[in-house]
This record gives sequence, C-alpha cells and structure tokens, in this order.
Amino acid sequence: MNRMYALLLCTALLLGLTPSPLSAQQSNASFRLDGRLVLNSYEAMVEQHLLGVLNGLKALAATREAMTGDWERLKPPLQQFSRSITTNVAIWFARPDGSYFTVEKDLTSQNIKDRHYFSELMRGKDVNGVLVVSRSTGKRSVVVAAPIVKDGQVTGVLGASISATKLATLVNEELDLPDDVIFYALDADGLTALHKETDLIFQFPSDIGDASLKSAVQKMLTGTEGTVQYTFRGADRAVVYKTSNITGWVFALGITHAP
Repeated sequence: MNRMYALLLCTALLLGLTPSPLSAQQSNASFRLDGRLVLNSYEAMVEQHLLGVLNGLKALAATREAMTGDWERLKPPLQQFSRSITTNVAIWFARPDGSYFTVEKDLTSQNIKDRHYFSELMRGKDVNGVLVVSRSTGKRSVVVAAPIVKDGQVTGVLGASISATKLATLVNEELDLPDDVIFYALDADGLTALHKETDLIFQFPSDIGDASLKSAVQKMLTGTEGTVQYTFRGADRAVVYKTSNITGWVFALGITHAP
C-alpha cells in the first residue's frame, strides 16, 4: 500500500471515528463504512501472507521429495521456499509420530504430537492461523501447515512457524498508519495474535484491561462484525472489527483518544 493511499484510508477512518452532529445511528453507520476500508486492507494483507505460505507448503507436499519422506531430499526445496518468505519463519517437516525436522536444525529433539492442531493434520486437514510458542525457536508463532498424502494416507506434514512479531511489524510498516490508529487480531480464544504494540502479542486483553475492555472482547468474540468502545491504559478507544472466514481471527482496527 503506498503512502498516499494509506493517508486517504486513515483520513476516512478518522472522520468516521470523530464525533459529529449526526444522529447516533448515522454516526455508527459512518464509522462502520469508513473504518471498514482500512480494516479490509489490513485483513487482506495478513490473510494473503498466510495463504501464500500455506499454498506453497501444499504445493511442496505434492512433490516426489515430500512423498519419499526422505529429509535429505526434502530439505533443499524447503530451504529455497524459506528464503522466499518475508517474515521470520521456521519451515518444518513432521513424521506421523510427531518427531520433526527444521531447515535450520535438521532433526530436533522435540515432538509436536501433543499439539492440538496435529490431529487435524493427521486427518488430512490444513491448519491456518494457529498460535503457539515454537518449540524449535521459542518464538511467538503463527502456524500454517499442510498434510502430505500418499495413496490416501497421511505420511507426514509440512509446516511453517511464522514470527507473529515480525508479521505485525511488517503490517505496521506497510499500512503506515498514524500513531493514534491501532490494529490487532484475536484468535477464537481471545488470545492476541497480532498487535501494533508488539509487547501485547500472545496476551489475553481480557486479563489486562478493565471491565469495558472485557465486555468489548466478549462482543467481538461472539459477533461477526461491528464496533466497540472501551478504555485501555487510560485512553478511550473506538474500534471496528470483523471475524475472518479464513483464519477465524477477529481483526480489529480503531483510534485511540488521548486521556
């Protein structure tokens, strides 16, 4: 997104969030319309990145190298794929028993069989947007992964653990929003997946805010889209939100009014 386009979108957002003589119903409608422009751009940017990584993994999962389950044959294409991703990412290959290899460390001493998403993969389903603290890197990560299917059986898994902090930083740089405009995303459990203030990533906002924030989070998690207002760190915030059909995350974007 170029700087001029970002400024135009932010202007629309700020206008939508600024008090006006309109009726409450008209003002809320304006907020949803104007804020949605920036929110949709933010959501699309994140989803395109995650889907791009997932689609790359799915393509690799269909190759002869993946079908063999031979790490030495599979590692070179995974290394090449890893270099093409702009976020800090750990690319890995897991066996059905949960043991796994990474491009950086080869066979690790860790096992991911107990990860809640692993059973989904072994049933032949992709995963997209799962939040974990990576066992291979120790980083707060967003997992996307695809099963390797041979003769109707899942014989392994290809995955990527994307740095949540790096992804949020890249989004912030690309959107180039004014200082008082915030963005974040919550997973289905209310855990912060992304946040402009990266120290808040992987925290539950309902645990660190007042009653108004807890109420806003509850509304966002149980609704599909809308607006909320709350107080956080002494400042009033007005936010427009939307639940993604791709990741299940609630994407939120709004403005902070200084106390």
